[in-house]
Amino acid sequence: MLPDPNGCLAAAGAFSPDERAAVYRAIETRRDVRDEFLPEPLPEPLIARLLEAAHRAPSVGFMQPWNFVLVRRIETRERVWQAFQRANEEAAGMFSGEAQAKYRSLKLEGIRKAPLGICVTCDRTRGGAVVLGRTHNSQMDVYSTVCAVQNLWLAARSEGVGVGWVSIFHENEVKDILGIPEHIEIVAWLCLGYVDRLYQQPELAVKGWRQRLPLEDLVFDEGWGVRDSLVTTAQREGVTRFAAAGNAIPEGS
Repeated sequence: MLPDPNGCLAAAGAFSPDERAAVYRAIETRRDVRDEFLPEPLPEPLIARLLEAAHRAPSVGFMQPWNFVLVRRIETRERVWQAFQRANEEAAGMFSGEAQAKYRSLKLEGIRKAPLGICVTCDRTRGGAVVLGRTHNSQMDVYSTVCAVQNLWLAARSEGVGVGWVSIFHENEVKDILGIPEHIEIVAWLCLGYVDRLYQQPELAVKGWRQRLPLEDLVFDEGWGVRDSLVTTAQREGVTRFAAAGNAIPEGS
């Protein structure tokens, strides 16, 4: 046991089976919502809980580089949607043939339909010129901000709130709309709103854009390219994916 003269440590252990199952369920059923938002406004206490969850994310050097710009006004969200629409037309032109047709068929109306938009940003100057943990990987502050997005997303799933991540826009256009300083980077525009249904599998998989890769193709043993048998062995024994100590999560739940 570690010495703890100042009483800063607390006992750690596994969650209860029900708590553990709930965590894995949130991960398994999280979806990128594009068009299924309900118009009902989100209660302010709920929004505060989601932001607190985001703010609890890990960050390099504990620099906490994130800010969250809450956008409720329809007029502002419409301007952001117009910026998205211009970029989306450019994006469509980057595909050809069947892929372009499939891209255009995807509904991306979350900016308009979701009652709340959150612009998540990264202030790369917040920790000063030299940040513990960022000395040899300059992107760690951006990665930290993405952790905040994931925290918010999982918390939202537990609250019955859908989240859609929009990345198709020219950053400077959205900065101008929201008055974001030049040195601040936009990491995500998140659309948030209640949903009453979610795809059982990721929407892009359902609509044939891409399928989930087999985990066993992505796990290597001690070095690149040497397949580790852990995943295939677990699958063979029936301990697949989010099965945990007798609390297996059903496929597609």
